[in-house]
Amino acid sequence: MIEAKPVNSGNKTQQADTLVMGVGNYLMGDEGVGVHIAQALEKMSLPSYLNALDGGTGGFFLMNYFDEYPNILFVDATMDGKPTGTVTLTEPKFASDFPTALSVHDVGLKDMIETLYFLGNVPKLYLITISIDEIVPMHVGLSPKVEQSIPVVIDKIFELAKQIHR
Repeated sequence: MIEAKPVNSGNKTQQADTLVMGVGNYLMGDEGVGVHIAQALEKMSLPSYLNALDGGTGGFFLMNYFDEYPNILFVDATMDGKPTGTVTLTEPKFASDFPTALSVHDVGLKDMIETLYFLGNVPKLYLITISIDEIVPMHVGLSPKVEQSIPVVIDKIFELAKQIHR
């Protein structure tokens, strides 16, 4: 996990303004693709304005990050009926725009976002979803089509983070 640390930028200290939060259950096959992407980002040299976090199935324990970052970019799997590996970027305006939790024992993004709206503390939110067609319990690998989507998602993340950076 990359912590939010100030980065020395010339004479002034700058903190990242965008957090990529990969969520999902790593032990459920393609449902964990958001975590796989966050872990890949954590191994990369990121620009000073971007941090990555493996949010796993942290649910409400992740809420404190919403106070630290003005921009949050979620990466998650979705069963939306699109071909497996389809990458979609949206700017959700309502909690209902987020997918429900795919794993029945997890608190989903939708639940966290509803709480944020209730508390009145909502940063600028973005959602990148990767379409999946099945959940495979007790499997840490990804299907070939979902795995092939990872470079596409990472490119979208870097492009979007550069656009929204102050």
